[in-house]
Amino acid sequence: MIGAVQRRILAALVMAGAMLVPAGLCAKSGEAAALRSPTRQATAARGLAALSDPDLARSDYVEHCAGCHGVHGLSAPAKLPELRGRVGYLMCTDETRAYLLRLPNIAKSRITDNQQLADLLNFMVFALGGESVLAGTTPFTAAEVERERRFALTDASLVAERKRHVATAIRRCGAPASLRELYAQR
Repeated sequence: MIGAVQRRILAALVMAGAMLVPAGLCAKSGEAAALRSPTRQATAARGLAALSDPDLARSDYVEHCAGCHGVHGLSAPAKLPELRGRVGYLMCTDETRAYLLRLPNIAKSRITDNQQLADLLNFMVFALGGESVLAGTTPFTAAEVERERRFALTDASLVAERKRHVATAIRRCGAPASLRELYAQR
């Protein structure tokens, strides 16, 4: 565990970093223009405004997620899904939202307070996912986290489940085909 001072320092670094990574790094050039929609930017801003404690949400992300997914949500070249500019697409249906909440490291998180976990996820989706969040997307709630985390996925099902939900996001929500890859090619 890290202390309060270290948590605030890490949160400041994450937020500063989130602002420094240009949108062009998040997607191929053909996708970048679609991501710069003012409506999507407004949705991301509303999602971030819903955080009950933004500093805690950012530092929870650093402490619990950044080791694998990267402080800026850029996990490449690791064989893990990249979050930056991509994770928001998985908020577009009830099933894809539930998938995010059922991932083992989310559902079985040491964070037992459902609102705190919802805030961490909303930071991940709306700050790191940014403009990949479709217009009108609503933030996760504590009740939604409580309901879905009871159905944690097993490690054996992760690859198949990701493929299934990514296919849904591409087919039904306009996500780019590049989402099938774990990370964007640069």
